Formats: sequence, C-alpha cells, structure tokens
Amino acid sequence: MAALAHDLRLYLVTDEYPDLLSRVEKAIQGGITCVQLRRKKITDDQFIEEALQVRQLCRLYQIPFAINDRVEIARAVNADWLHIGQEDKGILFARTIVGSRTKIGVSVHSVEEALEAESSGADYVGVGALFPTSSKPDTIPLPLDTLRSIRKAIGIPIVGIGGITEENIKRVPPDAVDGFAIISSILSAPDPKSAAVRMREAVETVLNYQQI
Repeated sequence: MAALAHDLRLYLVTDEYPDLLSRVEKAIQGGITCVQLRRKKITDDQFIEEALQVRQLCRLYQIPFAINDRVEIARAVNADWLHIGQEDKGILFARTIVGSRTKIGVSVHSVEEALEAESSGADYVGVGALFPTSSKPDTIPLPLDTLRSIRKAIGIPIVGIGGITEENIKRVPPDAVDGFAIISSILSAPDPKSAAVRMREAVETVLNYQQI
C-alpha cells in the first residue's frame, strides 16, 4: 500500500487538450507520479492509439499508466491501472476483464460509496470534487469534512480531485489524502513542466514529504 500511495502523490488526469502527448511528457518531466488517460470525445480506435503512445511515455519514465473508464481498452493496452466512476459497471465486472494485476481506482463522493469500493476490492479511491472545477462545471464541491470522514472509514489510499490549484491545495487536511489528481492546473498551463514542478512543491508542502 505504501508503494501505491507514493505513486498517487501527483496524479495527472488528461482531458481534451491539443498536443496532448507533448504536454503529458513535459508534465512527467516536471515530476508527476502517474498518468490517467481520460478522453471522452474520441473513438475507441483513436483512444487505443493514444493510449499506446502515453503508455510508452510512462514506461520510458517509469511511472504507472492508468485508463479512465474503458475497461476493455485497459486490458488491450496492458494498462497498469484502471479508474472507474459510480456510473460504470463496477469493480467486480472490471476485475473479470482486467485481471488481478491491474490496480483499480474508483471515484467516490460519500462514506457509503467509499466503503462499498473498498469492500468490492478497490485499490484506491478518488474523492471529490474538492473545489469548483472547469472539467465538470455542474459538480458541487464536496465538504472537506466528508473527506475527513472517508479517511476515517477506509484503509485504502485516497486521492483528492477537483479544481485543485497551488493556492487552494493548502486548505486540504494533510492527513486526509495520499495524493492529488490534477488536470487543468498543469495541462492548461503555458509550460506544463514548470506547472508540474510548482504543483509538486505544493504537494510536498501539504503532505510534508521531502521528496516525491
């Protein structure tokens, strides 16, 4: 679990960005610790092609590579991790597809969902949105007290997600999470590498780690 928590420290989630591969590589060079390929507006064939490219980058820099939602594609490209949401078919179904070696994360928004994810075999949970986010503008931010309650209720690693910036990350209780998932604060930046370096420093400060 300690090794997984270490890999979750600075978790890059992609979105619909131009020059995505270049942006992801710069972010990796800046110190992110894993990459989740999340793409909602491309075909399966396009997703597979891009997934193979991002996986190659992750292998080169020796960090875990995750697929968002698309269980069959996660198996096809031999992803390290799969991340699924509450609207998906669930961990038990996903596990039959990807097997036992693939780590599975689940998005949760309550103590009940977190307990269900853990009991079903999730390796970690993503909790949020912690702050307003342009990636999901209709999402209502989760009270930080709920994040604390989830931490007390489960024993698997927790990643905070949703609208996290260098400024508001300081408001997150450091003992409530093992890492932070970032999208726009890194990938929307003019220089994703520099943005990742600054965010890494912010994460280190919050989690009180000397190295990431």
